[in-house]
Amino acid sequence: MEGSAAVACLRPNYLLSSSRHYSPFLHSSASSSSHRKRSSPFFLKFQNKPHFPSINACQTASPIREVAVEVPDLDWDNLGFGIIPTDYMYVMKCPQGGSFSNGELKRFGNIELSPSAGVLNYGQGLFEGLKAYRKDGSILLFRPEENALRMRMGAERMCMQSPTVDQFVEAVKATVLANKRWVPPAGKGSLYIRPLLMGSGAVLGLAPAPEYTFLIYVSPVGNYFKEGIAPINLVIEHELHRATPGGTGGVKTIGNYAAVLKAQSAAKAKGYSDVLYLDCVHKKYLEEVSSCNIFVVKGNVISTPAIKGTILPGITRKSIIDVARSLGFQVEERFVAVDELLEADEVFCTGTAVVISPVGSVTYLGKRISYGDGVGVVSQQLYSVLTRLQMGLIEDKMNWTVSLS
Repeated sequence: MEGSAAVACLRPNYLLSSSRHYSPFLHSSASSSSHRKRSSPFFLKFQNKPHFPSINACQTASPIREVAVEVPDLDWDNLGFGIIPTDYMYVMKCPQGGSFSNGELKRFGNIELSPSAGVLNYGQGLFEGLKAYRKDGSILLFRPEENALRMRMGAERMCMQSPTVDQFVEAVKATVLANKRWVPPAGKGSLYIRPLLMGSGAVLGLAPAPEYTFLIYVSPVGNYFKEGIAPINLVIEHELHRATPGGTGGVKTIGNYAAVLKAQSAAKAKGYSDVLYLDCVHKKYLEEVSSCNIFVVKGNVISTPAIKGTILPGITRKSIIDVARSLGFQVEERFVAVDELLEADEVFCTGTAVVISPVGSVTYLGKRISYGDGVGVVSQQLYSVLTRLQMGLIEDKMNWTVSLS
């Protein structure tokens, strides 16, 4: 990616550099002046209003002075996992059968959709999630090309046009740098990045939308679960199911997440942290938690459900498997029966939002299985290695991080 051209070309007053290491930019335009007058304290107040000339992605960017900006007045020590409006979002469109082009940064705010948009009527939508971390004078992204590839895989399943890998990654870089002031200080959290792909064109009959919109917004976040790295408590759902063979459980489509809300809400009302789902055919094999992959530890063996079309191929899951094997663990991707939870030494979840969450207990058919009060040794070891990689605190021998300066 380092020497690739920035194919997500930007319109006048926007600059998108092709380099993997480049300086941040912000812009000012008449079209965005009204947005800066909003009462929300989260909108950027410029001390300078520079004008950036338009630039073709194939051109070499000239050095640009940075814009002095205010530091957000946030309690960085108590960030939860919720939306905090930031300064900019990225938008790029594509006609059906065409290709994405002319991406641009816009002030963060509401978007306009036709009531008959494909995403609203037929659920033609995908999303991704990744994070940016602050390290000294730079910002680190973690494996953004993996998110791009997963979105393209999902788009193929959902009959949607999608950005190229280069377009996706360069758009993420641009969005993060435009919102650089919102990246939490080192050790205080991360900037959560949410790319969306939706059928924005109007359609009445059941058919692919005639237009697609790729959008990225960001928000500073802390821990996903209120417990943080402390153990969470799961309940196994044996009646409702997250996915079915031949369905869309293996891609990150929006409907997958709406389907878990009923069971998740009921579980949280009873004091559980989240829900662990079983397969819908045999009703005895583990699949995943609402938004996380699941791992079971027994001795030196770490087992996780195999990717068979009903389980999301998590990027954190993939990373943990590689890290665990590099540390000498035996990792098995296979069918994992619910009975194996009875004999497990540890259980933990993985995901972009949670990173790793140790499981303190699992309740199944009224029976509670506990795994101790603290964080398991294996969970702690894997969490420490992965988060230190993500934050640039140890050498990245995997070449997973992308540095923005």
